[in-house]
Amino acid sequence: MTESPILALQQQRMLLEIEYNVDKEEHRRQMEARGLDRLAKRGDAWLNVRFGRSYYNSLNQLSIELYRTQDQDIEHNFEFGRPVWIVRNEGLGKYLSGVVNYVDGDRMVVVVPEGTDLVALQTAEGLNVQLAFDETTYRLMFEALDRTIRAKGRLGYLRDLFYSNQKAETFSFAPMQFPFLNASQERAVNEVLRAKDVAVVHGPPGTGKTTTLVEAIYETLRRENQVLVCAQSNMAVDWISEKLVDRGINVLRIGNPTRVNDKMLSFTYERRFESHSDYTQLWAIRKAIRQLHANRKRGDRTFHQKLERLKEREIELDLRIRAQIFGEARVIACTLVGSANRLLDGMKFGTLFIDEAAQALEAACWIPIRRASRVILAGDHCQLPPTIKSIAAMKGGLDKTLMQRIVEHKPEAVTLLKVQYRMNEAIMRFSSDWFYHGQVVAAPEVKFRGILDLDVPMEWREIRNEELEIGNEEYGRKDGYKEEFVGENFGRVNKPEARETLMALAEYFVKIGKQRIIDERIDVGIISPYRAQVQYLRHLIKKTDFFKPFRKILTVNTVDGFQGQERDVILVSLVRSNEEGQIGFLRDLRRMNVAITRARMKLIILGDVKTLTKHTFYKKLWEYCLLNEE
Repeated sequence: MTESPILALQQQRMLLEIEYNVDKEEHRRQMEARGLDRLAKRGDAWLNVRFGRSYYNSLNQLSIELYRTQDQDIEHNFEFGRPVWIVRNEGLGKYLSGVVNYVDGDRMVVVVPEGTDLVALQTAEGLNVQLAFDETTYRLMFEALDRTIRAKGRLGYLRDLFYSNQKAETFSFAPMQFPFLNASQERAVNEVLRAKDVAVVHGPPGTGKTTTLVEAIYETLRRENQVLVCAQSNMAVDWISEKLVDRGINVLRIGNPTRVNDKMLSFTYERRFESHSDYTQLWAIRKAIRQLHANRKRGDRTFHQKLERLKEREIELDLRIRAQIFGEARVIACTLVGSANRLLDGMKFGTLFIDEAAQALEAACWIPIRRASRVILAGDHCQLPPTIKSIAAMKGGLDKTLMQRIVEHKPEAVTLLKVQYRMNEAIMRFSSDWFYHGQVVAAPEVKFRGILDLDVPMEWREIRNEELEIGNEEYGRKDGYKEEFVGENFGRVNKPEARETLMALAEYFVKIGKQRIIDERIDVGIISPYRAQVQYLRHLIKKTDFFKPFRKILTVNTVDGFQGQERDVILVSLVRSNEEGQIGFLRDLRRMNVAITRARMKLIILGDVKTLTKHTFYKKLWEYCLLNEE
């Protein structure tokens, strides 16, 4: 029986309300319970920042520069669009709110309210900046759900279609051929072009989803003047934007990129705006308006007339520049939330592409859908799900994405990409069998790729009792192989397993040879689902002389941090080890699918077999690794 779209969306709204309250309360508790030092260690604060200059940016927003002076080796969580508080050490009790406009290394630009006391900021002792709770994203998601619930017209039609088993409408034409795509990629592009309402490109790890999506966008632009391309995260938007630019497409990026380089910046709205031939004149008018306000005298009867004339000219120039920039762009690229930007007010698009759609909450997808006639979703619902804080909201179904819903209701609208170009077949096979019904196969050129002759591409390594010396460090099993709990937000750590992970890597490096690793730039990733384990592994690497020459080719991060990435060698530290067989959120197998599919040539899994194999998935994975080793 088909569910009522209105009731289902009202249920979504209720679950989102639960999530909002849990998220807000958790943020408040963390801010109160943890000192700024702890927040800085988590990457949620910069302490004792140095104040740079203040200026009006090209969009006429008051902006201040802040420079990080300590904890510079800690990965931080600041990025474009995130709200922040700027607080002072001297116990003012007050804070200044702002929004991150730009982050590059240890330099951050924050947009602050007009009228901010800049002198007080410049002279303040001990200025700190910390992430604030993001009310805006929730407000936009609530508004999108309300609008979709009430919708008539095209938005109402898409809403009812997505929640029913009614077949999505398609055009019919002979398939086009794309010699540089494989058969399933070619079919996916054709299905996108045929779709009147919706199409889904399902891209398992390494199957060239981005390549396929870029080609689908390129072909769509031969039929339409302009398309909207969105993704959940700034990083995903940057990635697809960069590939589109490489294809020769004029992209306009709304919002600033995460990876800051000249190539990325050159297609942002702000950079295009300030490089426009009329911008100098507009800037002079805005400066004149600010001076007029600053020099206003009592009883000046001409003030309002002068101001009115300048304002009219400002608006006229602003609109002219904006119209020209948007008129030249073929792709408008932004995050899902960024699609609510006032720059896009009144704009409609024939096609909306949503990349990484399986990582986005359904409510976030409805923000840009209101601007489009048809929707193309790309992603993999067998990889990372959306991040949800409330267990009640998750159990209620908030983690069910729009992409999942359409895959369930409209299998005919889904095209699975079937050839992967990343992994040795032995590494790929388990994921293909468990998650994709064995349909994903390895391309001939990667099928047998490896680093060492007669190597075992995928192994599960058990903890051993012996000790091993690495350089000046001695690692060994001295303190019982058990996990420790280190606070709800950092999760768990397993120190013996962390040491074993580095022993396994050191042994493998010795087999390959130091010079070959450096010459061939063989890159390595160490993944753990738990942030505490990641931090402990980074700490061990930093103090181990053996790994000094390899630090540039060695990345340690969480599963989420490795989404969309790949390395020649991957080690996965699973952490859990207890008598009860409790594995916590390792039960979310989509995360594990990401972890075990990052490696091109070598995958080493480290985990307590006794604890983990009580779960069917890990039992099968363990048995698969044993077979692999034979």
